[in-house]
Amino acid sequence: MHDLQTQLKTIKKGVAEIISEPELVKKLELSIREKRPLRIKAGFDPSAPDLHLGHTVLLRKLKHFQDLGHEIYFLIGDFTGRIGDPTGKNELRKQLTKEEVEENAKSYKKQVFKILDKEKTKIVFNSHWFEPMTSADILRLTAHSTVAQLLARADFKDRFENKKDISLLEFMYPLLQGYDSVYLKADIELGGTDQKFNLLFGREIQRDFGQPLQVVMMMPILEGTDGVQKMSKSLGNYIPIESGKDDHERAYNIYAPVMSISDDLMFRYYELLTDVSLEEIARMKEAIKSGKLHPKKCKQDLARTITAGYYGEQAALECERLFEAKHGKSADSAVVFEQSAEEKIIERSSLENGTIWICKLITLAGAATSTSNARRLIEQGGVRLDSEKIEKSDLSVELKNAQYNLQVGKKKYVKIVVKD
Repeated sequence: MHDLQTQLKTIKKGVAEIISEPELVKKLELSIREKRPLRIKAGFDPSAPDLHLGHTVLLRKLKHFQDLGHEIYFLIGDFTGRIGDPTGKNELRKQLTKEEVEENAKSYKKQVFKILDKEKTKIVFNSHWFEPMTSADILRLTAHSTVAQLLARADFKDRFENKKDISLLEFMYPLLQGYDSVYLKADIELGGTDQKFNLLFGREIQRDFGQPLQVVMMMPILEGTDGVQKMSKSLGNYIPIESGKDDHERAYNIYAPVMSISDDLMFRYYELLTDVSLEEIARMKEAIKSGKLHPKKCKQDLARTITAGYYGEQAALECERLFEAKHGKSADSAVVFEQSAEEKIIERSSLENGTIWICKLITLAGAATSTSNARRLIEQGGVRLDSEKIEKSDLSVELKNAQYNLQVGKKKYVKIVVKD
């Protein structure tokens, strides 16, 4: 097991708040002395099937603990997920069905092992201990909280004062999350800064059950690509870790958005989404400030590092090449068509004497919604066929070859395959 200072340096990187650090030190010292790993818990309600980089801030901290030799309990709240965590919500939460929760949980399990070691991760479902409980058990559990305690929580307080409904079911959520810690005998619980009330509630319930209190570690909320608001699918500022028809597209869907973030946000991503040390991050900032290092080079390294973590170094390098081909000073259309163009089949039987109206070709290729739309795109100067700019919208094209490369605007690339 690693020594205390090594563990503390790794554990504290990127953490927003620890309650409390002296308690953490004592737990680590006892763990080292007794050669007993700590039990680290983090709960995830499977309310949505897709994970994004914002979720991985917490997952990466779990991996740090895992690499230090501690036991990781990845808790899927399949029971509490049917209630829905009301944290930060200003209205009554929609309840999920058991089937919805189970389907989302399957997706979670698949995605988290892109970060965590599958062989060393204990995945637990809180339905395992809640479903066997009787109504009397649940009623006894409610004795461990009061309405006054719950109304002290900011979002509940705001809703109560604004006469917005709060269901008794939502009141139960912090209590049930706290009992998860009791059942698992958690030494440390991780969560976002927005989860502070629920995390501290777990300590209180552990106290009532005569258990040592868990240390609470809160990770910061990662800003989305806009650099302002919390990364969120609903806000459209998120970067998915698994979105696309194949691994190449999924990798590029990480690489390209990372390249779009601001220079200031780049260093926050370095701290929370990579293992680059704080000392090295400080050196990069200084080198950029002095003009010795260009920010783009740092951002390329960041995008490549994050992408490689999920899809491998080779995939990350291919993404870098493709991104430069699309957005660099000397765009390489051959690379773009090779790696990212959609393929559309045109039957020779649809041609007239081997020719086709260019606007019809663009439309059949899916690069325009109609021939009139295709005509406008040509007039705007945004259409190229095999690298040659199309100037006239009344052009008839003779398709002698088996394949043609069609580019419409800066982002639409189509391989047209002519089949007999």
